[in-house]
Amino acid sequence: MSLASEFKEFAMKGNVVDMAVGVIVGTAFGKIVSSLVGDVITPVLGKLIGGMNFSDLAISLGVDPKGAAVLVKYGVFLQSIFDFLVIAFVLFIALRGINKLKKPAPAAAPPPPSPEQVLLTEIRDALRSSR
Repeated sequence: MSLASEFKEFAMKGNVVDMAVGVIVGTAFGKIVSSLVGDVITPVLGKLIGGMNFSDLAISLGVDPKGAAVLVKYGVFLQSIFDFLVIAFVLFIALRGINKLKKPAPAAAPPPPSPEQVLLTEIRDALRSSR
């Protein structure tokens, strides 16, 4: 089998295509949630705590040889953590809703007993009745 045909077989498997679609949709969903956090929630939260912008939070370590400030931008890190928590919460709510929409699989009826089991049951019942 040639390399090209092996790759084609691999790429056209259902799992690979499903995964690719999931990654693309997940990326788009991530952008939507990031916009929700950055453009809607963070400004409101900043206004509630006194107009503070998380991205501006930093610790100055001095200046570099070129004269530019050296900063530890922990506010950007805090914003990333906040983004992650909101994205995780939104995904949790979405998956919870999807799982509620799924119908539970009907309970499968137990398989009928095998002929050996029927015969053994009859023997057991006959022995019980002869006592």
